[in-house]
Amino acid sequence: MTYAKDTTVQAAGCVLWRRSPVDGGLEVCLVHRPKYDDWSHPKGKLKRGEDPLAGAVREVAEETGYSAVVGAALPTAHYLANGRPKQVRYWAAEAVSGRFTPNDEVDRILWLSPTAARARLTQPRDRELVDALIRQFEHT
Repeated sequence: MTYAKDTTVQAAGCVLWRRSPVDGGLEVCLVHRPKYDDWSHPKGKLKRGEDPLAGAVREVAEETGYSAVVGAALPTAHYLANGRPKQVRYWAAEAVSGRFTPNDEVDRILWLSPTAARARLTQPRDRELVDALIRQFEHT
């Protein structure tokens, strides 16, 4: 597939969260992608014609094994990836059921406190999404 250099890559994902089974505190799920050796939120490119929200839920399921209830929209990330503009739309999503199984794309996940998640994330732009999630909880 050939793309024009200025065509924006469309992607979507979620900041997946749950209540800790130990203390009820907020935990954020991070995925480790061995191809990039990075820690990030579950996300991925949209399929042709795919609705961004549907794509975000699909990516969460594919990368983490969890089904999720989607909540508020979070800030959209804009950056260059391999020299091309990329836009990633994000939503807050509560993990409701599932189990992680390592796969080619994601070999590990971690459930971390927001503070630990911010420290573990590879890209600074992903830390802003944790902050946005926390703000959502402060407003509800």
